[in-house]
Amino acid sequence: MGSDARLRQGTTAWFEMVGTMMCEAATRAALSTALSLSLVERYTEGVELSDGLVQGLRFDIVAGTPSFRAGVQPNERAAVTIEITAAAARTLNLLRSDDPAFHAALDGFRRSGAMRVDGDPSQFGRWLEQLHDPIVALTR
Repeated sequence: MGSDARLRQGTTAWFEMVGTMMCEAATRAALSTALSLSLVERYTEGVELSDGLVQGLRFDIVAGTPSFRAGVQPNERAAVTIEITAAAARTLNLLRSDDPAFHAALDGFRRSGAMRVDGDPSQFGRWLEQLHDPIVALTR
């Protein structure tokens, strides 16, 4: 896609794009109807998007059916909660997963506390991590 189709990282439209991509990928993965799992990613100093919700995304799988909400409550939690600074998120969302700088940044952010992960994201399956590069392609 051309740069004119890219969305500015951290905007409501960008979080909606990410959530839509997550739902589409989860649907293609033919999840078990026994699977119920939730994820919240929140920018630790995120600005308000609307109605008291700050920058972030809530993603839920209930009985194998995915859904999402752009924006999260300031202290919202889930089975997997990722808290990240806006600057760290920006860095990661501009680097492809095959770039050594991506892995160095990810490790550095985890060590410094700029990114904290509570829970095990691998519970979602490989389809979730495979979304990183398509998201980068649509991010400006």
